[in-house]
Amino acid sequence: MSIQTQQRARERGTVDWRTIDWVEQVAASAVYAVAVETPLTTAPRLSARLNNTILLKREDLQSVFSFKLRGAYNKMAQLTDAERKRGVICASAGNHAQGVALAAQRLGVDAVIVMPETTPQLKVSAVESLGGRVVLFGDSYSDAGDHAQELRQSSGRVFIHPYDDPAVIAGQGTIADELLRQAPQDLDAVFVPIGGGGLIAGVAAYLKQLSPQTKVIGVEPVDSAAMHDSLAAGERVTLDQVGIFADGVAVRKVGELTFAMVRELVDEVVLVDTDAICGAIKAIYEDARVIVEPAGALAVAAARQVIARDGWCGKQIACINSGANMNFDRLRHVAERAEIGERREALFAVTIPERPGSFLQFCSVLGRRNVTEFNYRLGSRDAARVFVGISIDGEHEAAEVEAQLRRAGYAVVSLMENELAKLHLRHLVGGKASQVAAEQLYRFEFPERPGALSDFLNKLAGRWNISLFHYRNHGAAYGRVLLALEADDGERDELERFFDQTGYPFVCESENVVRRMFL
Repeated sequence: MSIQTQQRARERGTVDWRTIDWVEQVAASAVYAVAVETPLTTAPRLSARLNNTILLKREDLQSVFSFKLRGAYNKMAQLTDAERKRGVICASAGNHAQGVALAAQRLGVDAVIVMPETTPQLKVSAVESLGGRVVLFGDSYSDAGDHAQELRQSSGRVFIHPYDDPAVIAGQGTIADELLRQAPQDLDAVFVPIGGGGLIAGVAAYLKQLSPQTKVIGVEPVDSAAMHDSLAAGERVTLDQVGIFADGVAVRKVGELTFAMVRELVDEVVLVDTDAICGAIKAIYEDARVIVEPAGALAVAAARQVIARDGWCGKQIACINSGANMNFDRLRHVAERAEIGERREALFAVTIPERPGSFLQFCSVLGRRNVTEFNYRLGSRDAARVFVGISIDGEHEAAEVEAQLRRAGYAVVSLMENELAKLHLRHLVGGKASQVAAEQLYRFEFPERPGALSDFLNKLAGRWNISLFHYRNHGAAYGRVLLALEADDGERDELERFFDQTGYPFVCESENVVRRMFL
């Protein structure tokens, strides 16, 4: 069945992806009018460290620095003359927007791109430079998507879906065709980032027909696991909130078509955290001298994780570097977290005696290990709580350091997995507030747009006094805020009802060990 026939069937609600010859549709895709065949390059340092051949599929080398132009162009090239005259519309926070704008420019089609108001100016300017007309609306992709659908209905424009469309999926599947032709040997596994599922659906549909022995492994961030959670539930689920770091895959609900394909074609979906993603960004830079965006590093992060978990050795592994639209401001955050992700730095809270010479004695226990960070504020005359970073060479050494400190009589808490510590505590100064009788501590995600903080404070309207506030820009669409309010435990329910009304995602940290020790 052709994709055009499939599309008409889909409009009637009778879609069945099995009726499509995906190899034929990939071969017929018109992507190379705008896309290039990106190289598949060996990552020698990664390969040596992991004892497997790691191959990087360099989609970051596309003209818009992402694979998204493949699917967008393939879809738009199949529009009828009448549909092209109506113009197109899409919603996107960046990469799909650039793909649609470029395709529209080449095909002579008028394009409207709805983007969240939080979209960095770099991405807005990139779309406008390609001739796309940008409409900024809302704080999130969901807001922008709803508005795009409203504009579609009122204008009659054709909506170009970022992933849940057979033509888009076939366009992305051209990557798999290139992989099979470029790989020096048969591929044992291909790691693929997952957002809405268009890329992995296209890659899996092609590979499982022509190279069924190749494992197709999808990757999502732990805090944006829409596909992983849907597979576990046996149906598509909608996430209450999604993580913002890997914004290229921050999707609350995967596609209907892509979910059906992934469920039957993909071998596994694994999850990686922010530290692992940052470590992968650094590892890719060391091999290829390119800085990929967080979503673009998912595949390498997962490959490292699965190799360690399953003890792979001597395998041929391809990782799709899906994009490199990285904001420069975000690099400092990546650099901080990469050391933890690479397990080159360990973070601890350590209690040491409050007396002259304690720091020197502490360092002597560590021996030749390098202290990377030491944060301290006088809190009592008996014991000092210090936040300390220590250079290590792998996970095993973090455990060795912790055991060594305990043997020396120190009370130690590992902070390697504590988001409050990694996001906020290491940048705070001061200590416990003696004037505060009771307070509640929360982490928030605020949209990075003018007035967002003022809006929140206006809603707060003096109902509770702010006793702590920490914010640091990470170059993303959302900022991370740590907030404490003077309130006792009995007011927590009332507080959280208020927070729910603001619409900002939040996490209560009142019981976090870091709060008890330092704040």
